[in-house]
Amino acid sequence: MTDAKKGPGLTAGLKNKLIQQALERKLRQAERSQDRQATPPIPKTPKVTIPEAFTRFDQHPGYRQLRIMNDGAARMGVRSPFFKLHEGVAGAETRIAGKNYINYASYNYLGMSGDPVVAQAAKDAIDKYGTSVSASRLVSGERPLHRELERALAQLYGVEDAVTYVSGHAANVTTIGYLFGPRDLVVHDELIHNSVLQGIQLSGAKRLSFPHNDFDALDRLLAAQRHEFERVLIVLEGIYSMDGDYPDLPRFVDIKQRHHAFLMVDEAHSLGVMGATGRGIREHFGLPGTAVDIWMGTLSKALAGCGGYIAGETALVEHLKFLAPGFLYSVGMPPPVAAASLAALQRMLEMPQRVSALQQRGALFLDQAKAAGIDTGYSTGYAVIPAIVGSSLKAARLSATLFERRINVQPILYPAVPEKSARLRFFVSASHTESQIIETIETLVQAL
Repeated sequence: MTDAKKGPGLTAGLKNKLIQQALERKLRQAERSQDRQATPPIPKTPKVTIPEAFTRFDQHPGYRQLRIMNDGAARMGVRSPFFKLHEGVAGAETRIAGKNYINYASYNYLGMSGDPVVAQAAKDAIDKYGTSVSASRLVSGERPLHRELERALAQLYGVEDAVTYVSGHAANVTTIGYLFGPRDLVVHDELIHNSVLQGIQLSGAKRLSFPHNDFDALDRLLAAQRHEFERVLIVLEGIYSMDGDYPDLPRFVDIKQRHHAFLMVDEAHSLGVMGATGRGIREHFGLPGTAVDIWMGTLSKALAGCGGYIAGETALVEHLKFLAPGFLYSVGMPPPVAAASLAALQRMLEMPQRVSALQQRGALFLDQAKAAGIDTGYSTGYAVIPAIVGSSLKAARLSATLFERRINVQPILYPAVPEKSARLRFFVSASHTESQIIETIETLVQAL
């Protein structure tokens, strides 16, 4: 056979190639058309009107309630008792706006804040380590002072180890929030501190409360509930910060053992206050440190610093140091703060007479107040003594009246306590004199 006749026009091969390309284009167009038909059009976003109150902080319900309270107090001629500016060390006495006052608004229980030995320890730490460790302790913020303070706290409680946090509130929140979860139960005294409640909320654990200091009610609660949960935590305070009383700790230890639960005691207000040498509620009852699973406390009261701690067995502390968010992701405690608290702890053990003086002054205040007919509620005279007056307005006015007479004491108002339990809260110090306490009670009775 011979080739097709050659002449003008396309060759057969080129013509076939062009036809193939045209067919492919049509096929792609058809596929795109099908895709457009299969994909529904994106609907137009409906117009939504967001209320202005959701975009303004001055319309937040909490702030509006605060404004109502402050404006109402101003109309009644009651000045705000909060955020007073102290001009020096706040101990048994303080200076505000150029005037001296007997001071019951600071929990400098043993007079360690302002103690020259404690202050010098903080100054020396600044000279050696600076004012900040500038990192979380896990990565680069560890200093010898941290370990010395934690060893001293562990020895104080007779347990294996301790860990310090830069905030007492955060110590409770992150410890409870991390260690417990949705399959667990946390049971607490009905008057427990806010930091415990926040920690439970973070954890997602079931939360139940029992009547104040009622160990029988706790026993019944656990008998009915314990089997439904994996881990169970019982939380108490060593001294309750609003009422000044304490639990019968041995009874709670027995209950936690029988129901296979953990027991946590918040010693924010009992360390340095209870026990012959200030070792707290366990010394008061003669219990070993291992009787309680989690000891918690703060460094800002008797120990003249700032922050919190957890003390207990090695497995607990090591776990928290590596994984509790409030420790892991927070900067390490500043060196002068750690040094001050360590020095205050050592001074407390060296000077038990300060603890004894505090206990004597507290007992005197309580006895004088009761004899004068003042409602002191549950207080046992250990440093925290309320004068319950029955309404927030009355408490605020009474605080203002005492302030005019050179006595500084803060009112505790609703919602921090029930309205009918509004009060003045007196923090007694080892540095208060007997004459100051007697003068205070006489002035309080006159003001009432």
